[in-house]
Amino acid sequence: MGHGDLMSQAEDVADQFLRVTKHYLPHVARLCLVSTFLEDGVRMWFQWAEQSEYIESTWSCGHFIANVFVLINLLGQLGNTHIHTHTHTHTHTHTLGLSLCSFQYMLRYCILQLQTVAYSILWDPKFLMRNLALGGGLLLLLAECRGEARSVFAGVPSLGHQSSPKHLLQLGGRVLLVLMFMTLLHFDLSLFSILQNLVGTALIVLVAVGFKTKLAALTLVVWLLVINFTFNAFWNIPSYKPMHDFLKYDFFQTTSVIGGLLLVVALGPGGVSMDEKKKEW
Repeated sequence: MGHGDLMSQAEDVADQFLRVTKHYLPHVARLCLVSTFLEDGVRMWFQWAEQSEYIESTWSCGHFIANVFVLINLLGQLGNTHIHTHTHTHTHTHTLGLSLCSFQYMLRYCILQLQTVAYSILWDPKFLMRNLALGGGLLLLLAECRGEARSVFAGVPSLGHQSSPKHLLQLGGRVLLVLMFMTLLHFDLSLFSILQNLVGTALIVLVAVGFKTKLAALTLVVWLLVINFTFNAFWNIPSYKPMHDFLKYDFFQTTSVIGGLLLVVALGPGGVSMDEKKKEW
C-alpha cells in the first residue's frame, strides 16, 4: 500500500469522524476552550489568600490592590462562562448573541494578558508560548462568531474572500496554536524523542500553513490527549503538594488548546490556507 493510499484512508477516517460529530463537535470544542478559565476562576476562589499574598509580595502593591486583582480575575473567569451556541432564531437575538460572544472573547483575552504580566509569564518562554497558544484558541472562537455574523447578513456584499476578518482570525489562531507544541519538543538524542519531534513538527507545520488541515489537527488532538492524560495526571498527586497545582494548570491549558484544534477540525482552515488554494488549482 502506497503513501497516497494511506493518506487517502486517513482522510476518509477524518471525514467520517466529522460527519458523525458535526452537530456537537463545535460545542465540545468551545467547552474545552473555556475549561482553563473555569478552572482558574475556581482556583482563585479556593486559593484567594495565597493568590493575594503572591501578588502583594511580587509587586509590592499593598493588600487592597492585591485583593482587587484577585477579585477581577475571579469575576472575569467565572462571571463570563456563557458558551455561545447556534440556537438563535431571530436576527435581533442572534446579533445580540454575537455581540456577547465578542465581548466574552475580549474579556477573556484581557484577563489572559493581565495574568501574563502579573505572574511574570513574559520572562518564562514555556508559559508565554502556552498563553499565546491559548490566545490562538480565543481567536478561533472569535472567528466562529464572525462566521455566524456573515450568515445573518447573507447576501450583503463583502470585501475580498481571502482577506476577510474571519479568515485572517483563523490564520492567526492556527499559527498561535502551534506554539503549544514548541513546549513539547525534547532536545535529546534518543530515537523516540527524535521521532516524536519530527512527527510533531511536521503536523504543526501542516496546521500552520493550512495543508491537510483537518487531518493534521485531528491527529494533534489525539496526540495531545494522550500526552495530557499521561504526563499531566494531577489527580495522582496529593492536593497539598505544589506539583498537583502545576500539573492541573498544564492539564487545563492543554485542554483549552485541544478545544482550539477541535474548532479548526470543525470549521476548517479558512480562506488563507493551502487547502483553500488547492480548490482554485
